[in-house]
Amino acid sequence: MSAADGNAMAETIAYTAIRRVQDRYADIVTRRAWPELADVMRPDCRITVDLLDRAIDFHGPGEIGDFIGGQLEQFDFFEFVILNTVLAIDAEAGRAGARMYMQEARQEIATGRRTDTFGVYHDRFERDAHGAWWMARRHYQSYARTNPVGADADLVVFDLPVLDLDALGRGDLG
Repeated sequence: MSAADGNAMAETIAYTAIRRVQDRYADIVTRRAWPELADVMRPDCRITVDLLDRAIDFHGPGEIGDFIGGQLEQFDFFEFVILNTVLAIDAEAGRAGARMYMQEARQEIATGRRTDTFGVYHDRFERDAHGAWWMARRHYQSYARTNPVGADADLVVFDLPVLDLDALGRGDLG
């Protein structure tokens, strides 16, 4: 096998492992299984939730799980759906940058109204000494969400944030 083939194989294996982490995250959030976030996030993972008017930083799976859990109490139905993901992987160095587009499909308890949010995660993944991949840094921002009842359009749309994947993988951003 050539060095190029070996690199391609290592990148493919890393891609599969990272997608499993992303899929597991979606499953954990949909099931509201907050203790399981420790299975996909490093204990020191820094998570930024950009709400456009302010950004909130969380440290570790416990803090972000508590925050998300509190936010989801208003919904009797909630599903986290991965729409697409793009990765820039440095398999040799054991790090990657990722952009994951997602949708939250939900129903409000108080009104029974169906609402949606569309957002993007910009992530840094790192591989540990045992070969497992972990979320090491996350940045989330919405780019559309259901408008209030009576608005002219179904969705309010924001600028789509796009951070450089290679820079994320190197740890150059936040």
